Amino acid sequence: MDTKKISTALISVYDKTGLEDVVSHLNKNGVLIYSTGGTYDFIKKLGIPVVSVSSLTDFPEILGGRVKTLHPKIFGGILNQRDSKSDQKEIKKHDIPHIDLVIVDLYPFEDTALDEEATHEEVIDKIDIGGISLIRAAAKNYNDVLVVSNKNQYLPLLQILEKDCSTELEVREEFAIDAFNNTSNYDNEIFKYLSLIHISEPTRQ
Repeated sequence: MDTKKISTALISVYDKTGLEDVVSHLNKNGVLIYSTGGTYDFIKKLGIPVVSVSSLTDFPEILGGRVKTLHPKIFGGILNQRDSKSDQKEIKKHDIPHIDLVIVDLYPFEDTALDEEATHEEVIDKIDIGGISLIRAAAKNYNDVLVVSNKNQYLPLLQILEKDCSTELEVREEFAIDAFNNTSNYDNEIFKYLSLIHISEPTRQ
């Protein structure tokens, strides 16, 4: 079936601008929201029900927040194929919930790299790992999942979900294409930065 109803969403964003309207709309439509770290705190302070990823995975955020969403219960929830009997049998066996919508706003690597006062360590720390992985997983499974990979997509997202929080395959595919474009550009900025560092400081180990 091309039309998919959104019942669950995973939200993990760096910049919270515009997020209130999105989570309010999702909540009004009965969408169960999973979230992490600062995003979880932000949503909770709005008085909107939200489930922490840690409670879903039964594993805490570790390494100062570097590892939060990298868990089979998260990626299984995103990547399982809804029309695959074996997939559905497997996620039921492992108590993995479907995740229908993934919203990510990546760490601002490029802005940090352009900041003359930022140290090399600060720039490296802004290389997003979990966010990129979530985007790629959701985009790969666009047949079943809608991925929002940039806060600038919030307005069109709300317009699409205005009626009943359902999406058509064509829409999910368009958002997936945008997602891969965003991750490609993001990785290219990291490549350019590290290449320049390597050229300017070839002895760096």
